[in-house]
Amino acid sequence: MAVLNNLSCFRRILINSSSSRAYLSGFKSSITLEKLYPSSRLDITTIPKAPESKDRKFSGYIPMDKIQISYARSSGPGGQNVNCVSTKAEIRFHLASAEWIPEPVRVKLAEKVKNQLSKEGYFIVKSDRTRSQHLNLADTLDKLRDLIQSTAQSLVIPEISPETVERQRRLHERAARERLREKRAHSMTKQGRQSPTLDS
Repeated sequence: MAVLNNLSCFRRILINSSSSRAYLSGFKSSITLEKLYPSSRLDITTIPKAPESKDRKFSGYIPMDKIQISYARSSGPGGQNVNCVSTKAEIRFHLASAEWIPEPVRVKLAEKVKNQLSKEGYFIVKSDRTRSQHLNLADTLDKLRDLIQSTAQSLVIPEISPETVERQRRLHERAARERLREKRAHSMTKQGRQSPTLDS
């Protein structure tokens, strides 16, 4: 108890003394954010810029200002929580005008999900996997990112090495020789079945 009284007295002395007040107001730690990140604006409200892609490939970046986000009541597990909080996340965007997806990938994706597009051409991704609104939103973004990247991968034509080309050529020649041998054997069998003819 005596220790607590001493601490409270010391705190009062520090607060009431003008010299300590001046010292406390001008004090800055050596590990403040301004010193650790001098070139940063330290503004968490700015939307990050999309990373530039020189080869027009999908970088995995989904601009949040280009998609519509909404929440609804979840039908998944959660007890009373599902009746109180809208945890089901849904994102939608107009696929034909989504310029943040490279055009070849966008065309291929439109063919791939043509049965899942709305009448207006909007593509919708939903998730109610967890009880958390933020985790479900992250899950919808992961689903969309995986779908775009898998579609982009399907457009890449793999390079065939010279060894593979040579091996395929040898296999093709061997298959052709085998086919001709079988044709000759079949022809000889048919000739052997014919009845002998009398020459005039």
